[in-house]
Amino acid sequence: MRIQPLHIFIVIKGWLQKTPSLGILLFIALLSVGCGSTSSVEADLNKIQFLTKTVEEAHYEIISNWAFPLMTQGLNSLANSGLFMPGSNANSIDLMGNTNHLTVKGDSVSVSLPYFGERRMGGGYGNSDNGISFNGIPDTYSIEWDKKKNRYVVKMEVKQKTETLQFIITVFPSLKADINVNSTHRTSIRYSGNMRAISEE
Repeated sequence: MRIQPLHIFIVIKGWLQKTPSLGILLFIALLSVGCGSTSSVEADLNKIQFLTKTVEEAHYEIISNWAFPLMTQGLNSLANSGLFMPGSNANSIDLMGNTNHLTVKGDSVSVSLPYFGERRMGGGYGNSDNGISFNGIPDTYSIEWDKKKNRYVVKMEVKQKTETLQFIITVFPSLKADINVNSTHRTSIRYSGNMRAISEE
């Protein structure tokens, strides 16, 4: 037997007439849900506004917690030798205790990231003296808001004496950030971490 909406309404009305307190509790519950939704939307908007201000004013720093190199035979050999920290493997490396940053201050960019991968021309694997480093003004720098995915995408290119580096930085309202680095001389690598705003001084 199919229950009609009118029957449901009559039953609920009967409950409310017998127990008025139930109606009050129901009203408070509905109000709480509505307020919770509004608060959540406001919080999300605040996060987006803060992210927009931070990225567009170009004063921020990203500290990476993990590195995700492209899987190569060389990295596999290192992993099999037990040279990575516990919890790390050939394509997922914990950067705990490994100082790093990507800092943007106006037109200037400072990058210091450990590199794990394979060089196409010279060099070795995961050498701390062979990281990704840059200090200066990048050759290109652009920012774009991805409305569909609710995130900012920052792109920049750095041309050094023997290498060209392309950075694609993706930042979310939660301030979680990914850094993808492509090089003319090395295999690609991705970093994952968090962004924070820094002062303009």
